[in-house]
Amino acid sequence: MKATRPHDEAMVELLREDPAFADEYLAAALEEADEPGGRQALLRALRHVAQAQGMEAVAERAGLRRESLYRALSPKGNPTLETLLAVLSAAGLRLAVARREEHLA
Repeated sequence: MKATRPHDEAMVELLREDPAFADEYLAAALEEADEPGGRQALLRALRHVAQAQGMEAVAERAGLRRESLYRALSPKGNPTLETLLAVLSAAGLRLAVARREEHLA
């Protein structure tokens, strides 16, 4: 019988094993950020990436206290743009913008 584990734990392990997966994972979360629950899912995805790299290390590189990083990436977090960009940069990522397909015509 195969043991089960929480989704969050499995995602963090996957991101540790395959750091490049963070690009696709966050891009998908960002793409759905305007859907119901999407904002919380984006923060959770960013938290998973930070946990995979070590919350303390990411917080230090972002110039934040570890507790502030946890709070910003919590389900009720509301990080400023400055914090979001700092965390992405600290995780080796950057924010990108793309036109929605339905607006291409």
